[in-house]
Amino acid sequence: MNESIFDTPVSIQIAQLRQTLNAYAHRYYVQDDPSVPDAEYDRLFAQLQALENSHIELLTPDSPTQRVGGKAIDQFSSVRHALPMLSIRTETDTSAAGAENFDARIRRELGLMPIDAAVVYVAEPKFDGLAINLRYEQGVLVQATTRGDGETGEDVTHNIRTIGQIPLRLCEAGQGRASPSIPPIQPIPHVLEVRGEIYMRRDDFEALNERQRQKIAAGAKGERIFVNPRNAAAGAVRQLDPTLTAQRPLSFFAYGLGEVSPSAEGGPAFETHFDLLQTLKQWGFPVSALVNRACGATELVAYYNAIGQQRDGLGFDIDGVVYKVDSLAWQRQLGFVTREPRWAVAHKFPAEEQLTTVLAIDVQVGRTGKLTPVAKLAPVFVGGVTVTNATLHNEDEARRKDVRVGDTVVVRRAGDVIPEVVRVVMPVEPSPHLERGVVFGMPHVCPVCASVAVREQGEADYRCTGGLFCSAQRKQAILHFAQRRAVEVEGLGDKLVDQLVDDGLIQTLPDLYRLDQTALANLDRMADKSALNMLEALQKSKQTTLPRFLFGLGIRHVGEATAKELARHFGYLDAIMAATEEQLQKVADIGPIVAKSLRTFFDQPHNCEVVAQLRACGITWSEGEPLLQSPTPTPLSGKTFVLTGTLPTLDREEAKALIESAGGKVSSSVSKKTSFVVAGTEAGSKLDKALSLGVPVIDEATLKAML
Repeated sequence: MNESIFDTPVSIQIAQLRQTLNAYAHRYYVQDDPSVPDAEYDRLFAQLQALENSHIELLTPDSPTQRVGGKAIDQFSSVRHALPMLSIRTETDTSAAGAENFDARIRRELGLMPIDAAVVYVAEPKFDGLAINLRYEQGVLVQATTRGDGETGEDVTHNIRTIGQIPLRLCEAGQGRASPSIPPIQPIPHVLEVRGEIYMRRDDFEALNERQRQKIAAGAKGERIFVNPRNAAAGAVRQLDPTLTAQRPLSFFAYGLGEVSPSAEGGPAFETHFDLLQTLKQWGFPVSALVNRACGATELVAYYNAIGQQRDGLGFDIDGVVYKVDSLAWQRQLGFVTREPRWAVAHKFPAEEQLTTVLAIDVQVGRTGKLTPVAKLAPVFVGGVTVTNATLHNEDEARRKDVRVGDTVVVRRAGDVIPEVVRVVMPVEPSPHLERGVVFGMPHVCPVCASVAVREQGEADYRCTGGLFCSAQRKQAILHFAQRRAVEVEGLGDKLVDQLVDDGLIQTLPDLYRLDQTALANLDRMADKSALNMLEALQKSKQTTLPRFLFGLGIRHVGEATAKELARHFGYLDAIMAATEEQLQKVADIGPIVAKSLRTFFDQPHNCEVVAQLRACGITWSEGEPLLQSPTPTPLSGKTFVLTGTLPTLDREEAKALIESAGGKVSSSVSKKTSFVVAGTEAGSKLDKALSLGVPVIDEATLKAML
């Protein structure tokens, strides 16, 4: 090749574009601190791509354009590791004592006495991903290899190039550092092998599976739902077509070295493992922010406990922590046993997944009426507790996983998360004489109160329609009915409702108004005075309005605004209860879903009986007044307002009442359908959104003028 071509302005422009794009990518993928908008990166990327297409002789493997994937290969080639990729011994004790055991062994093998100083370690999360070896020559990525059997792995370079967090060319002096004033710890060696973990973040994994579900729903062939992030990551790395790997969001953490040029030949001369990791960061590699030094057993235990508490919120899967002696001289002294280093150990957390058997599938009813299928399990110890129940979420999930009674299943419990059935484990050689249980199906009546269970269009869950009658929803129904925006029973809170229901004093809502002073006074933290106050509050709540009563019934999809529209339109509760779906849809802002929900609610005899009993207990309101059936347009008819910030003279409730009395509506969120945003002092994100959408913003004075 004519070497002079690299001195042309085009080659210089290409080099500058690559340098700029690499710097932007490092900020974006490694430091998680984007420095330019995506559009600017895309513009420069397209510019570089065009120049390389026009000057193909200038294209190099480390160009940012080569991340998008090349041609598919027929098979992976085997690569023998220059230095074996050894496994780390696992500490069998999953309690904090495991850290103490490791420290005691290290001190014993180093010949340290009790009076000697504590050993310094490097502690890091044990990532649940795929180990990889990245080989750089002259600072350029030339090969990426899987662990394989530790001696020989597979060449997956074409796929690894697609991962944004892995540098194709290492940072030159001064690039990739936290501060330009800090010089690089070591120069980049001629040969450098960096070892780390390829993994997939949980949010990326969920997004990937959602795309897979959409493909399957659209009839795509050969697509599947991935079991867990680790399997999805491993499958992506071992794709023969790198364009498919590029479509899967993979991430990377570096944690060690393989072959490196010796210090006598310009290689690094580290004294500690921690310094090694800091240098990797300066060369452009992502190193977990959770990596830390720990001095002695006490700090190892503290690290183990701290990471265990953070585990569920990390955003990626780990199954323990790893301890390594920090001093590289001591690492060399300790050496290896068979295929494991003596100077490191993996200290795992209690297993979050275990196998067990499904004994039955029951359906539970939640406080809001949601029906949830629950697998009854043979007891199994998982995630630190004994588990006998695991959620199947909903009918679609239960059928997608095809969980049946008698199946062997994987159960997962992460921290405080409710245990769930992950998947069914089918026998390797199914027996023709062993039949599986029947396919699960949700009941069409509530298993608690026998009311109709419905699944609305576009929703995954079935719900009980007997909200006022169903004992599973009793506490939620009472609290909703008694809240300030409904009939308002002052002083009736969660703890008192718990006592009233748990002691059997209340079965349904009307029982509230049948309470006597003696029964109330005998409750915990209640006395004659408190009981009398509660009876007075109940008596006061009997005088309400039709919209408040409607809202208090807790009909699904019927909020305050909808309840007011219903009252305005019909004027009478009996008219609302008797209205057909077609008649209900004539009410402003009531569509098919709300109309069906109303009709379903009032079609349940239990609900109608509760309403009749509440009225018999003395709850009254004015019906048919002109205000509720105003035949003439009001000043704010058809207009929707959003309130934000603090107004000069009106509080939020006063402003809302004025708007609604003039025919307007008050919404809690800003959208393109919002007519006006009324902004006061210290207005927040709602004001910003209004400005971005072009929604008119007014102040209190303007609102009063409109009224």
